[in-house]
Amino acid sequence: MPGPIRSKLTFILPLLLAFLLLSVFVFPAGPLFGEAAPAGKDKTDAKTPDAAEERAKPKPAPLSRHVAEYHIGVSYDAKKHLLTGEQTVTWRHPGKKPVQELYFHLYPNAFRSPETTFMKESGGQLRGVKMKPGSFGSMTVSSVKSMNGEDLSHRLSFVQPDDGNREDRTLAKLRLPQPVMPGETVTLRMQFTVSLPRVFARMGVAGDFLMAGQWYPKVAAYETRGTRGREEEGWSLHQYHGNSEFYGNFGIYNVTINVPDDHLVAATGFQAKPVTRSGGRKTYHFYADDVHDFAWAASPHFVYAEEPHADRFVPGVKIKLYLDPSHAHLKDRYFRAAKLSLSRYGEWFGPYPYSTLSIVVPPADAEGAGGMEYPTLIAAWAAESEQPGLELEQVIAHEIAHQYWYGIVASNEAEEAWLDEAFASWSEFRLMQTEYGKAGHLKYEAVSLKDPAPLKLASWKFTDHEQYAANVYTRGKLVLLAIEREIGTANMRKVLKTYYERWKFKHPGTADFQRVLEDVTKRSWQSFFDQFVHGKEMLDYEVAEIRSREVEKNGRELCEYTVKLVRHGGYLKPVPVMFRFADGTVAEKVWEDDGKEKVIKVTTDSRLLWVAVDPDQNLLLENRLVNNVLLAEIDDAWKVRWTVLIGKLVETLLGWAI
Repeated sequence: MPGPIRSKLTFILPLLLAFLLLSVFVFPAGPLFGEAAPAGKDKTDAKTPDAAEERAKPKPAPLSRHVAEYHIGVSYDAKKHLLTGEQTVTWRHPGKKPVQELYFHLYPNAFRSPETTFMKESGGQLRGVKMKPGSFGSMTVSSVKSMNGEDLSHRLSFVQPDDGNREDRTLAKLRLPQPVMPGETVTLRMQFTVSLPRVFARMGVAGDFLMAGQWYPKVAAYETRGTRGREEEGWSLHQYHGNSEFYGNFGIYNVTINVPDDHLVAATGFQAKPVTRSGGRKTYHFYADDVHDFAWAASPHFVYAEEPHADRFVPGVKIKLYLDPSHAHLKDRYFRAAKLSLSRYGEWFGPYPYSTLSIVVPPADAEGAGGMEYPTLIAAWAAESEQPGLELEQVIAHEIAHQYWYGIVASNEAEEAWLDEAFASWSEFRLMQTEYGKAGHLKYEAVSLKDPAPLKLASWKFTDHEQYAANVYTRGKLVLLAIEREIGTANMRKVLKTYYERWKFKHPGTADFQRVLEDVTKRSWQSFFDQFVHGKEMLDYEVAEIRSREVEKNGRELCEYTVKLVRHGGYLKPVPVMFRFADGTVAEKVWEDDGKEKVIKVTTDSRLLWVAVDPDQNLLLENRLVNNVLLAEIDDAWKVRWTVLIGKLVETLLGWAI
């Protein structure tokens, strides 16, 4: 843990006092949130989560270092597609140097015009979902005040540290009247509105469905010295890019959400109070601790179900399912996939530390909201098919894996996305293999990597979304699987369990994972990381040439074959080489050094048919299989052509079979 854990009493008393004050002065009943209704469970919400058991639980000690605390009230106008909100945010300085400015992410401004950084980099689409013409959205911060009532709005300005694009308003700087000293806090009251876009990039509306992700002014992450190897403490400041996802400090969220009376709301955390109703609207109250973001979804059509889950690897969690009606008959598949994922990840990495997990299934026309993770809340694929294949289970496994690597370990997704996406992809792959017998097509994935790039590359520095996804998801997963092939599955799980236990709630970097790997395996992995993580290497071993000559040995006429092997990419040792002869025998040799070329000689009384590098296809990072095999006895004019044909045949067969 990056800082000392405050005692339960020290933490709770100030929080209770602050909450009482905020309840009186910040969130009074009024037109925005509706008049308070009599306490008790709303009959129309008889199937919504009951807050009584959550309120009865004693409050545990914090799991993370709390840097930000949000008290937010938001009202949703379903006709205007408008969010109107106010928040009181308290930021506690985690570092050792005075801070004169606060920075806020205003993510909805990514959709305000075609000239924003997100729109220019993405081309107005994400994961194949295009923005509808004229469907823009934006955020306006109308008021920023100190707790003594001083208006600070004029001190707010937009900044563009990554590209200088003045049309981008996704990051704002607030100059403070006085610096915040180490360990001290600053509290601000803010009012804001969000004009919601037609959903295509994780947030927005589709008919009467709403996905509210990245919807409030969010304080940027402040990193202390040593975090992810930082030599000096400071802000982690980036605009909203076409590829980048999200990063923040841990804290507390106390959120009230006011929606039309017929809407059901799914949200991060747990429901802290019963739903109240007034004037054709109702208000939800959610609370979340030890999280770094808060998201919610709403729809009048959700089919709600919940089931508890606990076993020796899962202390106890309530799984809450918000189904599109067309997927109501698939309820058991969603629950089973969630339970298997929680149990396996609990076994492999460590227990899921939260009391709830919400799963939202968007409608068919809201595919832009699908396949996304938020703390304690995930979005499955949109309900486009009434009888989906294993992609249903696969996305649940992937997004629940994100609860560990994005949510709890909390990697910096803007600067080191592979630490989240590759780790989630590895977890999903192993879960689907273990529980559903789906092994995937690893060699096909490898040969599809035509534009490798360093994994530790800022997300906006990849050439496009295709290169970003191919590397941080696919290539990163193959890098982890290559490590696993070398050290064994049991040791790989030990590495990941150690990494999770050592770095949960602490924001590690690539070097931190490397140290864990080296600590567990008791060896250096520097060369491997230099090539395949910090570098963009793949493997490419070629059987370049076969020469033969007649020799005499002990009075016998024999044939000596000289085989030249060439390495075009990175190296992993040892590399097996197989010689196949006409009499059915084989000879196995090993390339054990890291040189660029290797010559192997074999003397035999049988005719050599072919030579193959890595005949069992154990080198997962080999992405050019066409030159791995060379036939020995074909006329020179045909040798190259036959090599290519044989190689492509092997590549195709392996792609479908593995």
